[in-house]
Amino acid sequence: MNVEELIMKYALINAISHKGKANPKAVIGKVLGENPELRPKAKEIIPLVNQIVEQVNGMSIEEQEAKLKEIYPEFFEAKKEKKEEKKGLPPLPKAEKGKVVTRFAPNPDGAFHLGNARAAILSHEYARLYGGKFILRFDDTDPKVKRPEPKFYDWIIEDLKWLGFQIDEIHIASDRLEIYYKYAEELIKMGKAYVCTCPPEKFRELRDKGIACPHREEPVEVQLERWRKMLNGEYKEGEAVVRIKTDLKHPNPAVRDWPALRIIDNPNHPRTGDKYRVWPLYNFASAIDDHELGVTHIFRGQEHAENETRQRYVYDYFGWEYPVTVHHGRLSIEGVILSKSKTRKGIEEGKYLGWDDPRLGTIRALKRRGIRPEAIRELIIEVGLKRSDTTISWDNLAAINRRIIEPIANRYFFVADPIPMYIEGYDEEFVAEIPLHPDHPDRGVRKLKFKPGRPVYVSKDDMGLFKPGSFVRLKDLFNVEILEVSEEGIKARFHSVDYEIARENRWRMVHWVTEGRACEVLIPQGDELIVRKGLLESDANVKVDDVVQFERFGFVRIDDVMPEKVVAIFAHK
Repeated sequence: MNVEELIMKYALINAISHKGKANPKAVIGKVLGENPELRPKAKEIIPLVNQIVEQVNGMSIEEQEAKLKEIYPEFFEAKKEKKEEKKGLPPLPKAEKGKVVTRFAPNPDGAFHLGNARAAILSHEYARLYGGKFILRFDDTDPKVKRPEPKFYDWIIEDLKWLGFQIDEIHIASDRLEIYYKYAEELIKMGKAYVCTCPPEKFRELRDKGIACPHREEPVEVQLERWRKMLNGEYKEGEAVVRIKTDLKHPNPAVRDWPALRIIDNPNHPRTGDKYRVWPLYNFASAIDDHELGVTHIFRGQEHAENETRQRYVYDYFGWEYPVTVHHGRLSIEGVILSKSKTRKGIEEGKYLGWDDPRLGTIRALKRRGIRPEAIRELIIEVGLKRSDTTISWDNLAAINRRIIEPIANRYFFVADPIPMYIEGYDEEFVAEIPLHPDHPDRGVRKLKFKPGRPVYVSKDDMGLFKPGSFVRLKDLFNVEILEVSEEGIKARFHSVDYEIARENRWRMVHWVTEGRACEVLIPQGDELIVRKGLLESDANVKVDDVVQFERFGFVRIDDVMPEKVVAIFAHK
């Protein structure tokens, strides 16, 4: 390689690694750092680097990649090898092949989101890794505060299957109340649980002082009688609670004689209606089910460590072995709403379009935005089992997703905020045949027609390039000289067809359409949803759910195709 080719190689690598824009200082550092023999010629090399970087930055990413493949194909081979070195999960403690049973226990009171996905994906991946079993258990025994809704049971199953989950068993806690009653009664008979009828505030006062509730040591017969009254409806909501006996001096007051079952009047549960009035709380139902279902390993957030402390009392009383628990931190994504309560409020107020609004972090929203299930799984596995809370940037997820969709996404021109350009000096119809994908010629081409006397449309985003006396290349068409820019549009003159002329002169490249289809792109930006209106190639063969690349604009998912317009949702650059 001569010096110019060497600089071109490093400039292209730097540009491809930084969204199409090379940094001259970084390129100079690479050239001189890895080729020390050139350091004495630094004064000559630096202007050459600046010149070549400017040339590279005038290319589209596709052109940059094509040029680098031409002069240094080894870069892509090394990149491919690196991709194939996937980060795996660490070994699971006390895990035996064929005997691992994991579970994911969502509350169907809202849509499944990226924060929930960490425990779900880790549970499923380890179950598959060890040839074990993955259980989906709906935790739906709070019909009052975290009220389940019928649609969310179905949605969660759909979302897990979309993520590639193989669900071995599905259990619903509200179908298992008689099982919880049986174990509660056994604990009462064993003297390990009791029915407390203290007013809540009175119990809290005693608990905080480490003093036993007056009902704690009453005879088993009395406790069972109170238990029957709970079941028979003789107590009202808030008048009686079954508590598990624990250490009254435990340093954490929340662990002291924690509540296992309580009364809910008129629950109107979506599955059981008003059939049951006594409902288990999370820790009791979860402890019983994990044993009953044979769960060997539990993946839960660090914030749930206190739940394990509570549940171990039940396991100890029955002589059961507690599952291996693997705690991990919380997962959040910058600028994306994960909170169910905030999402629900936003939907009710009309702020969000629904649980799949592309501004949200629900799995349905990510899917609607064009994020692939493989990208979500890879991200979670990459984060792994860290105990600390993890905040990922959208760019992290986008980088993984881009690598997955880049080979499958066909290319099209979309012109945002179109401006007419009237071109003189070319009097024949010109048909530009452009590959649907530059790396897959077998997919065929799209045909864009230039018709003399009719304008082409360019994007308002490129207006800074259109100055009288300047030259631009209309991508895959020809080169033009800008004559005049006014409110009515742009006047230009045909210059030449050859791309090499534009490349040698480092003329900037812009995309264009002629008779385009109306198209809107919805762009999530934090809590806002920006709408960019424009024109899409008139013959673009797109259908709902296609993920495509609008060249020089970004990857999008086609959300709707109507006679009057196409609606797309922006995924990322």
